[in-house]
Amino acid sequence: MNTLLMKRIVTAISVILFVSWGLFFLPAWVYAGVVVFLIGMGLYEFYSLIEKKGIFIYKYFGILMGMLIPLSIYFRFEPTKGWELFFIVTATLIFFVLQFIRKDSSQAIVGISTTFFGIFYVSWFFSFLIKIRFLPQGMYLAAFLLLVTKIGDVGAYTIGSMFGKRLLITRISPKKTLEGAIGGLIFSIAAALISKLYLPYISILHLAAMGALIGLLAQIGDLCESLIKRDCEVKDSGNYLPGLGGVLDIIDSIIFTSPIFYFYIIHFNLIPS
Repeated sequence: MNTLLMKRIVTAISVILFVSWGLFFLPAWVYAGVVVFLIGMGLYEFYSLIEKKGIFIYKYFGILMGMLIPLSIYFRFEPTKGWELFFIVTATLIFFVLQFIRKDSSQAIVGISTTFFGIFYVSWFFSFLIKIRFLPQGMYLAAFLLLVTKIGDVGAYTIGSMFGKRLLITRISPKKTLEGAIGGLIFSIAAALISKLYLPYISILHLAAMGALIGLLAQIGDLCESLIKRDCEVKDSGNYLPGLGGVLDIIDSIIFTSPIFYFYIIHFNLIPS
């Protein structure tokens, strides 16, 4: 097993254990604060990638707007019905006004669109972690989501590194393999089934279905970030975590699994009374 693989596995497991410990032993406001921090860092990395393409964006204002979303969810700030729509309209107006005061009108549409995409992609989707945390049994549901997602990541990387031969989508990610993708899916389903130990009220069928869904979406999320990095011609979004890269590299697989898992739980009424 090579050094990079060991670094990646150790870092990933450390992150999983730390977050799981924090879910059960730290106050809810600390959990929410970590989510807000990760969103802020993720947006900073995303906008920094976009700037490498020479696109003008209001980076720090976008980060501020993005961090307001999880904060509004945590504090249950909803002055009107459909608060999210009001937020979108207000943010759109502000972004246009900011463009008015520029001396150059070039890239206005691209800049506004890209800034908004970052807010939706990083902030709104990832903020569902807070919504999940405040459901009944939310600590266990959030732990389930994070464990199944990240164990699938570890499985995909490990199996792909050791046994991968058939490349998946070389145009987007030249090292991802079909064997790794299948391995990650199997790891996610296995982690979901083992979760019966702390989610006894959820049936084996639902656990297996959620494991497969999360495992698939996690890999799509990873490929989506790889596509963005490939377009921006960078290898990693940052270099803070050994073997894993930046914050965006850590949360990419959770970005899509969080909202879909939340809607699955709500739709099938898998919340204990």
